[in-house]
Amino acid sequence: MKTIQLILVLVAAAGMKAEPTSRLDEILAERAEKSRNLQPDDPTKLERRLDWLRDSTFLKNFGEVHPGLRVKVGGLVTGSGFAAGPEFSHQGLFNGILDFRTSAQISTGGYHKQDIEVSLPRFLSDRFRLDVYGVHHDYPGLNYYGSGPDSNREGRSNYRLEDTAFDASLTMRVLPRLTTGVTTGYLMNNIGPGTNTRFISSEKIYNTIGIADQANFTRTSVFTQYDRRDYAPGPRSGGNYFAQFSTYADRTLGRHDFRRLDLEAQQYVPFFNKRRVIAMRAKTAMTFADGNQSVPFYMQPTLGGLDDLRGFRPFRFRDNNLLLFNTEYRWEVFSGLDMAVFGDAGKVFAHKSQLNLSNLETSAGFGFRFNARNNVFMRLDVAFSHEGFQVAMKFNNLFRSGPSRTSSTMGDF
Repeated sequence: MKTIQLILVLVAAAGMKAEPTSRLDEILAERAEKSRNLQPDDPTKLERRLDWLRDSTFLKNFGEVHPGLRVKVGGLVTGSGFAAGPEFSHQGLFNGILDFRTSAQISTGGYHKQDIEVSLPRFLSDRFRLDVYGVHHDYPGLNYYGSGPDSNREGRSNYRLEDTAFDASLTMRVLPRLTTGVTTGYLMNNIGPGTNTRFISSEKIYNTIGIADQANFTRTSVFTQYDRRDYAPGPRSGGNYFAQFSTYADRTLGRHDFRRLDLEAQQYVPFFNKRRVIAMRAKTAMTFADGNQSVPFYMQPTLGGLDDLRGFRPFRFRDNNLLLFNTEYRWEVFSGLDMAVFGDAGKVFAHKSQLNLSNLETSAGFGFRFNARNNVFMRLDVAFSHEGFQVAMKFNNLFRSGPSRTSSTMGDF
């Protein structure tokens, strides 16, 4: 009798499980049914193309250092056209003692760049790093509108900048995220007539210091950097802050000795599990010249182009000092693509007393950030200002990673 009762109880229990007795049971049953009939994901055509681009062999080296030969895309100044060329790199040579990299790029506009870098990542001890760098630029048609904040956009001209620079930097890691260092370098300049026949050559309409005579410089510099970004190639939280003070000595003419101070702060504010980020930057560059010394125009800080005031043409403004602010709101559309809306504000000025928030030039726009393994390998921006709009593409991230090397271009290009 007890056996029959036990069987009846089990049958009743099975029946109770088979029939939902509450709304929760119904929902769980519906979910189980859907899970048994899931259809494969059907991405859009754009998503399929971006996934192919992200996973292709062509992009496997973007933002990363791999041994061997690859094609390097970009890396030249804004306005030079599409640039590409070979790059060879190898880390950990001689049992991890030495890193080596060299590259050469040429653009559709006839711009050239060649560089070479040798590094000792554990020089003397794990706390020190030694880098030796050499670069040659040949930029045949850089924009020049005259110096000063009131330069006229109708006064566009162009000049040729050819320079060769050598740099040695010794960096010490003070704390896990804090570094400091010193650099020394030598810079050789050759300034000549611009080759862009669409615009007049600069020396024909501007009597600017530095066009008729060119100087070679030695540079000594000290810098410090506090980097708390979560991932430097594609940060989504943290910050990056650095300062650099450089002394340039004119070794050719004795007329262009000056000093330069660069300060930059970057902050990344994430939300929604880091899928949305507000990226902000503030920077200033100021130069100091004594007595009859002066800063040649091609060494002055500049604004304009896809790295700062994006609604203006490249090198639209230049003077002895600058102030710049950038803000971007970025969000992930899907894996491999972020969108951004942004605003820029900045100015150039002649005197330190003009370091304030008045008379700022502004621009705003939107853009796309293409990334592979969180490394931004290409960005496309559309920006608007009172001088019109600019559309440009670059193969790098927006903000600089750290202090600059010796070069007339004063940047990473």
